[in-house]
Amino acid sequence: MIYRVLHTAIPPLLRAAWRPTVTGRENVPRTGGVILASNHLSFADSVVIPSTAPRPVHFLAKSDYFTGTGVKGALQRAWFEGLGMLPVDRDDPQAALGSLEVALEVLRRGEAFGIYPEGTRSRDGRLYRGRTGVAHLALTAGVPVVPVGLIGTERIQPVGSSLPRLAKVSVAFGEPIEIGDRFDGTALGRARRMLTDEIMTAIAGLSGQEFAGAYNERPATA
Repeated sequence: MIYRVLHTAIPPLLRAAWRPTVTGRENVPRTGGVILASNHLSFADSVVIPSTAPRPVHFLAKSDYFTGTGVKGALQRAWFEGLGMLPVDRDDPQAALGSLEVALEVLRRGEAFGIYPEGTRSRDGRLYRGRTGVAHLALTAGVPVVPVGLIGTERIQPVGSSLPRLAKVSVAFGEPIEIGDRFDGTALGRARRMLTDEIMTAIAGLSGQEFAGAYNERPATA
């Protein structure tokens, strides 16, 4: 109940602030499990997509965002819950497997799940090779994948900044990629790679990004 109230209130406020250009909303199925697979330019992406999609979209977020105390902790928790974020412990060695199970549960409930196949933000604006977790989810759950192309979100919260800014943003929802029986008889590993590459090509067509031709790795921490 709280989630529904917050989700009804937060996205309109964000749209009013950013006034994003949105195309292809009609491509997102209004019911049933669906994956929204997007390029990843900024922390703000997980705010922009739920704010512009025609239905609630769940993303994974660090569990730290949900464990704060006091008024600040309560407000932060309400903010992330209002956007449909789901907590995941990234310090857990089994976090990757746990994330997939959380995503599958969302899809099995007939809800929308958002994912970034690149794995982490692009710091040079190029589109990196997709990791096959997105295809694993689509093939396992048997749900369509809607590619999403974001433009300009890196200007909302540039890497290293702590506060969001007003910036011109474009969001394009592409035509759904249906699974059906297209990969019947194809080795599972090959099917995952083929579908992932198809998804990334669709994302590139929406975002206009240049392919990096490599996987994107998280920056080393000191």
